[in-house]
Amino acid sequence: MGELDIIGLGLTTLDVLMRLSDMPTWERPGRLSGFGLDGGGMVGTACVAAARLGARVGYVGTAGSDLVADLKVRSLTDSGVDTSRLVRREGPEGQVVVVFVDETTGERAFCGLRTFGDNVLRPEELDRDYITSAPFLHLDGFHRQAALLAAQWTHEAGGRVCIDCAKTSGRAVSQDMIELLSHVDILICGSGFGHSLTGHADPFAAGEAMLGLGPGIVVQTEGEGGSYTVTPEERFHTPAFEVDVVDTTGAGDVFHGAYLAGLLRGWDLETVAEFATAVSAIECMTLGGRAGIPTFDQTRAFLADRGIALP
Repeated sequence: MGELDIIGLGLTTLDVLMRLSDMPTWERPGRLSGFGLDGGGMVGTACVAAARLGARVGYVGTAGSDLVADLKVRSLTDSGVDTSRLVRREGPEGQVVVVFVDETTGERAFCGLRTFGDNVLRPEELDRDYITSAPFLHLDGFHRQAALLAAQWTHEAGGRVCIDCAKTSGRAVSQDMIELLSHVDILICGSGFGHSLTGHADPFAAGEAMLGLGPGIVVQTEGEGGSYTVTPEERFHTPAFEVDVVDTTGAGDVFHGAYLAGLLRGWDLETVAEFATAVSAIECMTLGGRAGIPTFDQTRAFLADRGIALP
């Protein structure tokens, strides 16, 4: 393994954030209480979180060639993420999301461009030496064929693969995702994913069933309900921290990056989960999926204020 700690391969976006009390209509356009531009996307945001927490991180994905694409890439590089293997193609940036944030609850509604999934990274565009230069590869299911190949390379080099499986809201889990899970060591999923995949509503029962698909660690996040961790040796619940929520955009993605940053420090899984929960809670106090991501020292102070000392 080389000079990097984590390689992220997946989605990164430019998010246009609008905080408001009611969704506008043609008759009642309304006014915004907050506006922002921020980087987004599951793997992209996890990479930024890990980098701010002290990890050495590289990102692999795609971008266009216009000003919007420049802003998207800058949202990574400004946080110290290496983008030397990001593939840029001529044309407008298609991975753009408008995020409507409820000013009362912090919950969001998303609206992406119709071209969102067009700019796919091809397996032949991967650099094997770069992919295998880090002990962790982080995926989100985007760029599926490239992700499968990268996961295989990572395992051949002795590394570990983590994946972000988003909340499903009752949707069936695709066969493509199920195939990818057989190449995964650490599965961190959102609310409902385990139920949709296994039929078990109980997160511990779902976690145990998901272990049979390949991962050695399964974590299901439940927002205010905290997270549930299952491995062959242990199972435990990690409560969420109570904070003044402004925007929950990116909370799960940030959890992933912080989780990997914790694993890099060699902590036990209960400490890793508590650390990732704290980082995610702090992020929720600011508009945008990345703007509020704390540093390691800020997270340590947040936990210390609550009587929790990191190793």
